[in-house]
Amino acid sequence: MIEFYPQIKMIHIALALLSGGLFAVRGAGVLAGMRWPHWLPVRWTSYAIDTSLLTAALMLLTVLPGAVFANGWLTAKLVLLVVYVVLGVFAIKRARTRTAKAICYIAALATFGMVYTIARAHHPLGWLHGWLA
Repeated sequence: MIEFYPQIKMIHIALALLSGGLFAVRGAGVLAGMRWPHWLPVRWTSYAIDTSLLTAALMLLTVLPGAVFANGWLTAKLVLLVVYVVLGVFAIKRARTRTAKAICYIAALATFGMVYTIARAHHPLGWLHGWLA
């Protein structure tokens, strides 16, 4: 299955960017007081993208040798992914005030950015690795 690695990785990257982009647009819509971010088709699209993203990630995990993950970058990425999801849930629907939603939204986008840089650098510190090295 390793022969499909480039295609799976490309799909994973595209889905990750699509997922983050949809979250950014939905969160901005929520902060603007719009109702469409909560519409069922929008939510289902988000679920479908995120499920496909997770499926591609699990496929990559099964294809790659274990030594690739020895430096901890994948662990850091997964921990921040959980933080991103929790912040996203609060930004879209759970936070009670608009200020709390805005703070969670900005923090979720920053977390998404850090996950992205960790994935690009294959290092637990992401873009900070160059500064601290």
